[in-house]
Amino acid sequence: MDSSNAVQILVLVAGLTLVPAMLFCVTGFTRILIVLGFVRSGLGTQSAPPNQVLVGIAVFLTIFVMAPTFGKIKEVAYDPLQSGQITQTQAIERAQQPLREFMFKQTNDKDLALFVKLAKLPTPETRADVPTYVLIPAFIISELKTAFQIGFLIFLPFLVIDLVVSTTLMSMGMMMLPPILISLPFKLLLFVLVDGWNLVTQSLVQSFN
Repeated sequence: MDSSNAVQILVLVAGLTLVPAMLFCVTGFTRILIVLGFVRSGLGTQSAPPNQVLVGIAVFLTIFVMAPTFGKIKEVAYDPLQSGQITQTQAIERAQQPLREFMFKQTNDKDLALFVKLAKLPTPETRADVPTYVLIPAFIISELKTAFQIGFLIFLPFLVIDLVVSTTLMSMGMMMLPPILISLPFKLLLFVLVDGWNLVTQSLVQSFN
């Protein structure tokens, strides 16, 4: 094995270690996983679905949501690179553009302005003037905000059921009985009757459009 191959393998291994961070930072994975966590917390089931299942669902929903973006990256960067039409540096630059378009679409102007200010940059006139290192943290903050907004709306119906059950038990003098024992079956029944997973998935996917 010559030195150039060894360097390429080293770079590849180092790049693979960045894949989880890229998954969190430049895709919809964070939003999806947080919302799924809110669903589980709202239901009151401590370990159902387990963390591994939630992460798996989040990964494949992320792939589904990001499929158009990944398709553009393959078209403008990967395929030309494989055919030898462009260099690796050019491929990286081209691959950034579809991701930047996706992140700009999901990023609030207020969050973007915050990080432009923190970076002490002049006010950008176009999106091309916004550096990627500024766009990514702004995108992450916007994703957290959106995820908590969706999670709040999901949590409300379950909270109402908990309040009704708790009030009913107190009026009956059954204060020693944990309300969650009574409210959990009702929340599960409500979630099943309204086809909760279908609604949550639909809301999540449409929130990226």
